[in-house]
Amino acid sequence: MATLALQPTSAPTGTTLTFAAATAGGDKCPVGGNVLLLVRNDSAGSVTVTLDATGLVFNGGAVPDTAVVIAAAAEAVVPISDHYRATADGLAGIAYSAAASVTVAALSV
Repeated sequence: MATLALQPTSAPTGTTLTFAAATAGGDKCPVGGNVLLLVRNDSAGSVTVTLDATGLVFNGGAVPDTAVVIAAAAEAVVPISDHYRATADGLAGIAYSAAASVTVAALSV
């Protein structure tokens, strides 16, 4: 399991993103209202990215995990809000149904 470093995107001249290979055992990344996860699926089949939700809604009910299906040869932008902050380390847990040919980048916007 790797921890993805946030890449700031506020440079006035633009930002060159660095993608990392998705880890078969899952990844972690910081959370926040300005954090986005970019997922690039270069495989021949769809991949499901699941965010482990640990927060509670206003009435005390648990926030469900979020599953995002990314089609073959497609990309997705997934917001990583505070609902995904794990109490143990403060990071979001990210799982992949398949990690081969999947790359990710965590952005601070």
